[in-house]
This record gives sequence, structure tokens and C-alpha cells, in this order.
Amino acid sequence: MNRKEAIAEYKNRKTPRGTFVVRFADNGTVWVDATPDLYAAKNGLLATLRMGLHRNPELQAEWNAHGETAFRYEVLEKLEDDLAPMVWRDLLKDKRKEWLERLGARAITP
Repeated sequence: MNRKEAIAEYKNRKTPRGTFVVRFADNGTVWVDATPDLYAAKNGLLATLRMGLHRNPELQAEWNAHGETAFRYEVLEKLEDDLAPMVWRDLLKDKRKEWLERLGARAITP
């Protein structure tokens, strides 16, 4: 594959949207959020936690206490790729609320 093809493939890739959970221990606190880009959410979350700059002080405190080796990021649910923007935005909000309640979790972002 040449460079031009690689760029085209990257631009045409599907961005996975959905909900995810973060935990540091099997029986510890659970955090949930929803995002239009699951890959970017994980990378951004790790970057801010590593730098000690996450805006959720409780989540940052758990990271500081348990470290990266105990960090678990799991995708709970992916949305279909062919949803219209207005539909997936509302659906992400609904799914976030549903998973927060179902798991008795805390929200990563307000």
C-alpha cells in the first residue's frame, strides 16, 4: 500500500461511537461515559491521567493510588455506523444514562 492509499484508508475508516467503562479494581469504583470516538476517548483519558491533569478529581485520585497497571478501559456498547448525527448524539446521551444506572457507576465527565 502506498502513502496515498494509506491516507485514503485512514480518512474513510469508521469511527466507533459508544459507551465505555473505566475501573481500577474488580470490586472498586466504576466510571462510565459515552463518546463519538472510542479510540480518541481512551487515548485522551490515558494522556490526562498520566499527566495528573484529569478534570475528575476522584478518577485522578484512583489513578494516583492504583496506577496504570490496574487501569481497565472496556467498551460497553458500540453504536451502528450508519446513524445520522442527530440520532447518534441523542442515543449516546441515553446510553450513557442507561449504563450509569445499570452499573451504579459514576460519570467521568459532568
